Amino acid sequence: MGTFDKDGNYTPRQVVERDLSQPFAEAIGNTMVELKEGQLVTGTVVRITRDEVLVEIGYKTEGVILSRELSIRNDVDPNEIVKLGEKIETLVLTLEDKEGRLLLSKKRAQYERAWGDIEKVKAADGTVEGLVIEVVKGGLIVDIGLRGFLPASLVELRRVRDLAPYIGQRITAKILELDRNRNNVVLSRRTLLEQNQRGARDEFLTNLKIGEVRKGRISSVVAFGAFVDLGGMDGLIHVSELSWKHVDNPTAVVNIGDEVTVKVLEVDMERERISLS
Repeated sequence: MGTFDKDGNYTPRQVVERDLSQPFAEAIGNTMVELKEGQLVTGTVVRITRDEVLVEIGYKTEGVILSRELSIRNDVDPNEIVKLGEKIETLVLTLEDKEGRLLLSKKRAQYERAWGDIEKVKAADGTVEGLVIEVVKGGLIVDIGLRGFLPASLVELRRVRDLAPYIGQRITAKILELDRNRNNVVLSRRTLLEQNQRGARDEFLTNLKIGEVRKGRISSVVAFGAFVDLGGMDGLIHVSELSWKHVDNPTAVVNIGDEVTVKVLEVDMERERISLS
């Protein structure tokens, strides 16, 4: 590998005959890595410009990563993706293009690694975490090592109309669809939120005891009674349990926002319903 001076300028290594005890040509051959297209190789960033990055990989010439091959994100500044002296993994695209360059890709190396990881996550029914990098028609693009598509209908529990605020946010999601041949990854954050919500509801119901007295707030009033927000789930006070007196109209007894003290009459785990008085 070459060297950096105090100003950060890079000088390529020089292989000279007097440095080696073996024949010069043989010595050069022995110090060079053997490459083939599609191979993953690790190297050191030795130069960064707006259009390309040079990487020392121990070959007869430095590898070139064009800016479009740095990241799955569009129109990135190379200096935001790599730093001088940083070791990075790349994939060999072309051993020698028409200009004699060894072309590498950081983006495609990342892509190869990411597919292997994501397939394992999908098989284990796990989750992935990534940065929202783009709003597209119908949803969001999430950087999970490759471009994952998160449909607008699966971002939250309810459909979100304005997706712009999600740009730059890190989110966790489940993998719904995976097709490597079509380079297609579909994500769902809603599925994860529903699972978490279901777990919280189950825990809340398990801890709720018949006969227990709790405070809550009226969340809605209907003809057959009133719903009470207990801080984790809503329970129903049937109209017959609103008062010792006969009640024709629940609004004569309670209104939305009223704080009430209630007693737990019944907990239906299967139907996830709470009856109150």
